[in-house]
Amino acid sequence: MLGNAMDGTEPLATGSSGNSGLARGEWRRLAAELLGAFVLVLVAAGAPSIGAKSGHVISREAAVAAPALVVVGLVYAFGDVSGMHINPAATLGFAARGVFAWRRVPGYVTAQLVGAILAALLLRSLVGTAENLGATTPGPNFSDWQALVTEVTPTTILVGVILGTAHGAKIVGHNGALAVGGWVAAAGLFASPVSGASMNPARSIGPDIVRGDLTTAWIYVVGPAIGAIIAVGVSLVLHGQPSEASRLAAEGEPPTR
Repeated sequence: MLGNAMDGTEPLATGSSGNSGLARGEWRRLAAELLGAFVLVLVAAGAPSIGAKSGHVISREAAVAAPALVVVGLVYAFGDVSGMHINPAATLGFAARGVFAWRRVPGYVTAQLVGAILAALLLRSLVGTAENLGATTPGPNFSDWQALVTEVTPTTILVGVILGTAHGAKIVGHNGALAVGGWVAAAGLFASPVSGASMNPARSIGPDIVRGDLTTAWIYVVGPAIGAIIAVGVSLVLHGQPSEASRLAAEGEPPTR
């Protein structure tokens, strides 16, 4: 979600410098995104599904906190490789903000989806279909549209936090991971009963594909996409044009070899 960008907040430079380095290191970036999405979905979907299989020994608070802690750890560990988006909404936000090439979006999103599906397959081998593999669906007392609005709102804030910490990465540095992880936990505490507080299409689609039910998947694609676009507009109003630090945060550091 944010890399080790420490080069300041000057306006984003234009030109083609660094493109060859990006091409050389793209496989590493895609591997990092796949791994990150795999770990995130394994924990986020695994908490409710493994909890159900083991007699509900994992509380809702723990299930909410676990993926937030995973996000923090992943960004600290691998943010310099790929920017550690691990979320198509974050990738969309970076691209719409103008700090991540649109041509690279399909590769990142594909890697994220593959990682999510692999995590769901592993969970299925462990727990069968317990708790629907931890799939995110509208709560029993809420409609699809209420769940959609709930996905839009926290995703707007999530992507806004990601873009904001990336813009000021010279000051925030890797500690931006704490802000992102903090919001993931906070959103889960109030929004999970309504929609599951996914804020991440890959996290939702992976379990849905493996369990063979895409009925409500549109909520978790449309909602985060709308939220990401709104967040880009908010970031433009509050921060103006993107900084060079934003680009480095979105892409990770150029490969050295």
